[in-house]
Amino acid sequence: MKIITMYCFFLFLFLVPLLASFAEKKVYIVYFGEHNGEKALHEIEKTHLSYLQSVKESEEGAKSSILYSYKHSINGFAAKLTPDEASKLSGMEEVVSVFPSHPGKYSVQTTRSWEFVGLDERKGQSSWNKFKMGGDYLLSKANYGKHVIIGVMDSGVWPESPSFSDEGMDPIPKSWKGICQEGVAFNSSHCNKKIIGARYYVKGFESQFGPVNATEDYLSPRDMDGHGTHTASTAAGRQVSDVAALGGFAKGTASGGAPLARLAIYKACWAIPNQSKADGNTCLAEDMLAAMDDAIADGVDILSVSIGTREPLPYHHDIIGLGALHAAKRNILVVCSAGNTGPAPGTLSNPAPWVITIGASSLDRAFSAPVILGNGLKIIGQSVTPYKLKERYPLVYAGDVVVSGVPQNATGQCLPGSLDPHKVKGKIVVCTRGDGLRVGKGIEVKRAGGVGFILANSQANGNELSCDAHFLPATAVTYDDRTKILEYINSTKNPKAMISPARTVLHYKPAPFMAGFTSQGPNVVDPNILKPDITAPGLDILAAWSEASSPTKFPEDHRSVKYNFLSGTSMSCPHVSGAAALLRAIHSDWSIAAIKSALMTTTWTTNNLALAQRP
Repeated sequence: MKIITMYCFFLFLFLVPLLASFAEKKVYIVYFGEHNGEKALHEIEKTHLSYLQSVKESEEGAKSSILYSYKHSINGFAAKLTPDEASKLSGMEEVVSVFPSHPGKYSVQTTRSWEFVGLDERKGQSSWNKFKMGGDYLLSKANYGKHVIIGVMDSGVWPESPSFSDEGMDPIPKSWKGICQEGVAFNSSHCNKKIIGARYYVKGFESQFGPVNATEDYLSPRDMDGHGTHTASTAAGRQVSDVAALGGFAKGTASGGAPLARLAIYKACWAIPNQSKADGNTCLAEDMLAAMDDAIADGVDILSVSIGTREPLPYHHDIIGLGALHAAKRNILVVCSAGNTGPAPGTLSNPAPWVITIGASSLDRAFSAPVILGNGLKIIGQSVTPYKLKERYPLVYAGDVVVSGVPQNATGQCLPGSLDPHKVKGKIVVCTRGDGLRVGKGIEVKRAGGVGFILANSQANGNELSCDAHFLPATAVTYDDRTKILEYINSTKNPKAMISPARTVLHYKPAPFMAGFTSQGPNVVDPNILKPDITAPGLDILAAWSEASSPTKFPEDHRSVKYNFLSGTSMSCPHVSGAAALLRAIHSDWSIAAIKSALMTTTWTTNNLALAQRP
């Protein structure tokens, strides 16, 4: 018995370290603060490896576990660690903090807008629409931002877009220290005097998800999603005439806010494996921190970040805030989106006081697609769907035509598989916003045999109407109009309707109004800091698009476009990035606080009806 006990004891001693070595490893970020400027880059990396080696069993183990050594402005590293190893590092005197990376925490926040905010120099504009500085127009005084470098951290870029032409541009600024990193379907020739640099950051992503699937994304700065191309062109795209969205909507001249500013692309957001692009992508903290560290060293003047979280993060766990703090110390303004989880209070993303945080509002353009009810009532909806109905069809509410087993709180939402084809075929279906994706609701109606659908706002969405390129005739209506349509359906035995073709309407009133999706304060991280700082156009924004993506990003969508509509604080963020670049061009000696102050204190507080806007 004693021999067996001794055997079990020694077996236990043997297994403890063995089990520890198999403990689940995840990526942690070890942060030391700032560099003191006394060490060369290779010495910094060697120091980081020495810390790792102190908790690993060998030098080889330390080298194989490290993903990034942040060597420029940010002092730290990202590595695969066990919880015990992370705990040991956090106890070391020189270490400021150690925190885990959480996949899925960060994601991107998904033409006429510049004319609306006053950056159009054509004559005949109303005084409300003009934005002057010192008696001269801002654009010409800033020389269109020609010497300013805007960094964009996002999903990459589609360099062939006319919005990124370098025709007639001056040589690359001598202050630029970045590179043009080659990869799949992207080589040095894709950089030019407009896109002066491009990099991609994938170590954190591949550590979590494995190698990038070539059918889902490019292992390079090239954009297969569309979001990064859209935000980059909104901030600094060239002026391109005669562009339009699918169906010819919003035809006109597309331009970024600072059309002669230079762009530096930092791809840190990737397609989530085996998921539809319409569900969004993911941006790993360790990849973003590496991108921001490089952007600071490369010499960007403005860093545009249309990325955020669904919930506010404390400053010591906020990677974007942390990177932005180091940028701020070098007088680089970081512009961030506020998030799209409104209208609930306390949902704000990117609350750090040293960034400028942007909410989303509308502009004075609409895409009128009226619904004509059988009783003659005309309801003005909106759509950018390039399909139309030529006659009236039976009209039904989705909640009345679902299959059995659909939860009561989801019956009206046209979720996948919820509609009964026997009750839907040949009809127009009214679907309510809420759970599920807007375009996905139309796909469900089409699957069930519907000929069209009306996307009706919930009470939370209010008057905000997001326009999408649906797969069948469709229009979106407000919550009040939803009520009118349902009242009509319930008032007659044979309800019918027709959806009229959509058309572009300019000088729409009232505008702007706050988008219902925009995340709101109060700032739960620090209630003493008021956020968001400012709002900008973020509803139905037309900008350049990746030709490897589709207008809706659904796998069923095989259409291709060069310019596309998107809504979100992701779209409002680069508007402010472009405006900030113009101010930087005029006042190169200004601090980022001065630029932020100038932007915030010259905003409008009334709409085009001279009515005060709600906060």
